[in-house]
Amino acid sequence: MDIAALSIIMNQIRLKQDTGIAVLKKAMDAAKQNGSLVNQVLDKVNEGHNVTQSKLPHLGNNIDTFV
Repeated sequence: MDIAALSIIMNQIRLKQDTGIAVLKKAMDAAKQNGSLVNQVLDKVNEGHNVTQSKLPHLGNNIDTFV
């Protein structure tokens, strides 16, 4: 293979990598924004609710994360 062909292939690979990284950064930014919005919604829901003075304090302490 000649040097020109190798140069083209290397540039194509670099472009694919840069594109992939850019897409992942966009996805991370969107996830951060969504997480922030969820936190804002949860804060608004919890406003006016005093969780520590619940009538049933043992409820809601554990979450089953297995599907």
